[in-house]
Amino acid sequence: MSLISALAISIGVLGGVATWLFLGPLAGGLQIWAAFIAWACFFHCGGKEHGLKATILANAAGAVMASLSLIAVSRGGMADTLGLPLWAGICVGIGVMVMILLANLPALSAVPALVYGFAATAALSLLTTDGLANLTSGSLANPVVTVILSMIVGAVFGYVSEKLAGALVGSGTAARHA
Repeated sequence: MSLISALAISIGVLGGVATWLFLGPLAGGLQIWAAFIAWACFFHCGGKEHGLKATILANAAGAVMASLSLIAVSRGGMADTLGLPLWAGICVGIGVMVMILLANLPALSAVPALVYGFAATAALSLLTTDGLANLTSGSLANPVVTVILSMIVGAVFGYVSEKLAGALVGSGTAARHA
């Protein structure tokens, strides 16, 4: 079987399982779209154990940086003085600069993975009713918690789909050729 066919089968089947899980037993907390972003990120980071580690660590760091940026925007007190667009631009600009500087650390060197975590967290925070208000909550109401957990599950699904595709082609080299 070709690698593309094996990946189509493994990702298709596991994508269906993941969707069922997120819309069924895990409904109300985790986000399937964030899981799929991390799943793709796993392959983008080269797959295997290294890709899994890089994806999880960098997605999580990006999510934390987004939350710190959004907390500064929403609670920093300068939006009234400077105007929200300027204050938000300053906070996000500084947050993104710090986030990219984190890539100097080998464990966080996957810059796209940092950005995926940041973007997913910003999206969930800004598009849900109480997203900004819950940024410091210790529950699944916190967009950071939700995104990080969703992305961890997605990265694990990526890892499993790589292993399954490798077994289908008999070589275990799915990520290298994806």
